[in-house]
Amino acid sequence: MHLSVANGNEFGPRGTFAVRKETHVLDLRGRSRIAPILDPIAGGLAKARLTPTAVTLIGLGVTICGAILLANHDYVAGAVVAGVGALFDALDGPLARLQGTASIRGAFVDTMSDRLGEIAILAGLAFSLRSDETALMLCLFGLAFSLLTPYVRSKAESWGAEGRGGWMGRAERMILILTGVGVDGLGLSIILPVLWIFVVLSGLTVGQRIRRTWQQLTP
Repeated sequence: MHLSVANGNEFGPRGTFAVRKETHVLDLRGRSRIAPILDPIAGGLAKARLTPTAVTLIGLGVTICGAILLANHDYVAGAVVAGVGALFDALDGPLARLQGTASIRGAFVDTMSDRLGEIAILAGLAFSLRSDETALMLCLFGLAFSLLTPYVRSKAESWGAEGRGGWMGRAERMILILTGVGVDGLGLSIILPVLWIFVVLSGLTVGQRIRRTWQQLTP
């Protein structure tokens, strides 16, 4: 992720561009624990002369391939491939630091890639579950809440408020949905409960951010 940020490239107060990190417990603890693994990989990518933007776009392409597999009901392979694509999201930041190429444009590309990746995964899953009206609606609500989460933060920060936090950041959403899909593909029918959990927690996260923002705004 460019500029070492996660899902938090927003316009700040008075229209100034602010690149901030979205602080989720899983992001902070998880990234510090896997840094010894990511940094050598980023070093290899730097030697291969790959740019952070190239890594971001490769990750998006891999994620879309995983989404296509999900759409074809190949849940295990789709979850693995999409997971690999999502992991690229953790490599562009270390790579940008190594190369000294962090940029606002790169951060913007990364943010758009994050959103497109989530849309692809949930759209692919929705397509595979289109015969089940309940599952289809849950996928649509899950996608809506996934997009609303960073949008609320963006609007909050554009007014000078703090819009971060909540239970379900992008990392949490991807881990939950891809793990659930993969386990379902192994024969344990858990996709519907997983979708319910996904929607409820994602919706609560949106509510948390709206409440936090409302409390900070002046009447």
